[in-house]
Amino acid sequence: MADLAGAAGRLVAVPLGALARRRQGKPMHPRGAVLDAVLERTGGPADWGVPWLAGPAREPVVVRLSRGGGLPAPLPDLLGLAVRVPDGDRPVDLLLSTTGRGRWTRFLPVPRTGAATTYTSLMGYRCAAGTVRLAAVPEGPAALPSDPGPVAATAPGTAFRLLAARGAGDWVPFARLVLGEPADPLDPDLQFDAVRNPPPGMLADGPMARFRAPAYAAAQAARPPEE
Repeated sequence: MADLAGAAGRLVAVPLGALARRRQGKPMHPRGAVLDAVLERTGGPADWGVPWLAGPAREPVVVRLSRGGGLPAPLPDLLGLAVRVPDGDRPVDLLLSTTGRGRWTRFLPVPRTGAATTYTSLMGYRCAAGTVRLAAVPEGPAALPSDPGPVAATAPGTAFRLLAARGAGDWVPFARLVLGEPADPLDPDLQFDAVRNPPPGMLADGPMARFRAPAYAAAQAARPPEE
């Protein structure tokens, strides 16, 4: 399985690299809105051996909401919610995509039209407790568009509950994410890398991580040089 996932990632890295050159280094999620946000870690499972999930903290973060295929709204698209947590020399990057929330549907990408929906990491993280996945679900009913301009205008104040689960087990809350004001410009050039920048005590692992690594490398190689 590891060899198949890695081989598949290397295979798709070629067309993704070509697409990245056309999309200024972003083969997927080419259009998005970046916002300031606050991550309030309220304390999650203490027996998983991951202090980052268990310990309370409040810190400013950056969030990017995006449409994965770049399809025009109101068409459904695979939506993304990326979170960057500053952490010294290396940040923590979380990349979540729209999926189901159930025991098995959490592993399946699901196109959506509105951004106030369920997102999961899809990619697993290996830790002392086994394989863990992360999720974000909106707090209460909310109407949030997914196109960058409208979402930037309406997202401030929107809150998501962050959850963690072992395998197909129950979701356990560990944090609250509150969206703030949009960046200026709306979509600055940020490079999220969930494989290289996992939370402390966790390691990106599994077929999705091995599939993603060559794609990240291809996209970064295709980025235009900095002036």
